[in-house]
Amino acid sequence: MQNSNAMQDYVINLLKEKISPYYYYHNYRHTLYVQEKAIEIGIAEGCNAAEIEWLSVAALWHDTGFIHTYLHHEQAGCILVREQLPGFGYTKNSIDIICGMIMATKIPQSPQTRLEEILADADLEYLGTAGVEEKAALLYKELQHLQPSLTPAHWHQMQINFLQTHQYFTPFCKQQRAPAKQAELERLLTLETGNATS
Repeated sequence: MQNSNAMQDYVINLLKEKISPYYYYHNYRHTLYVQEKAIEIGIAEGCNAAEIEWLSVAALWHDTGFIHTYLHHEQAGCILVREQLPGFGYTKNSIDIICGMIMATKIPQSPQTRLEEILADADLEYLGTAGVEEKAALLYKELQHLQPSLTPAHWHQMQINFLQTHQYFTPFCKQQRAPAKQAELERLLTLETGNATS
């Protein structure tokens, strides 16, 4: 891994200093979480050392574009990656693979390779965990700052729509996260039914 500690420090400091304080969800904590999950899923999927490194780097950089723009932040992140990664010892081939993974996190997700599937799943792994409500609350707070007209009812429907259309790609997440994600969807649907009848 080329200059990995220096790069890790560089990106985390960049996010801490440049990301809006109103990005309650998309901040350095989210980046570190996705990086941890990308490595975990990559190991579970039998990735080799080089692939784990690419996953780690892609996860680290995947939301850096937020320092410039909210919309199309993936493209902005890839511009940063192409500018910065050669200085950390990465080749054009590695950078192309890393940018492919970053672009695979764009919603709606459409990964084309196994590594892209892993990073796409790592980015939304939380949907099938016990922390989903807490993370969803942070995302709602962030979106509400950007769109003050966003109501709790509209957000509730957005979550249902997203969970109904989202799919995991890796065997690991299909087995280990999809059941809990389905349970969260059913919880939200039950709440919606309760609100409609009350």
